Amino acid sequence: MKAKAATSPARNTTNVFKEAKAFSSFSVNDLKQAKEFYNRTLGIEVSERPEGLELNLADDINVFIYAKPNHTPASFTVLNFKVDDIEQTIDELKSVGINLEHYNQPDLKTDDNGILANDGMKIAWFKDPSGNVLSIIES
Repeated sequence: MKAKAATSPARNTTNVFKEAKAFSSFSVNDLKQAKEFYNRTLGIEVSERPEGLELNLADDINVFIYAKPNHTPASFTVLNFKVDDIEQTIDELKSVGINLEHYNQPDLKTDDNGILANDGMKIAWFKDPSGNVLSIIES
């Protein structure tokens, strides 16, 4: 006869994360290049940390960037920026040498400027030097 393991009553929810401070992170292949891009090109305040870089964004939001020797860019958008005027933002991005992504897929088609307009929202994508996809969104 096997001894029964002690079990605690089943719970459907935990409150551990309800008050926990959280942050997002993603990898790059070169921290120096990432700092140059996010700080000097995009104008974001960047803090250096022993483990990587911290992007200090609006509304006290921080995103951590770390180097990964075998970095592979994510196949999805890692960071979204809400903007008031997407066309003006695209002009600014182009003026600092950033090219927009263009898509021509069955459910993802961008116009000549790289904008997908859908249900009152406009979104466009671009990449950082490590190939990570970023977006600008006007809604």
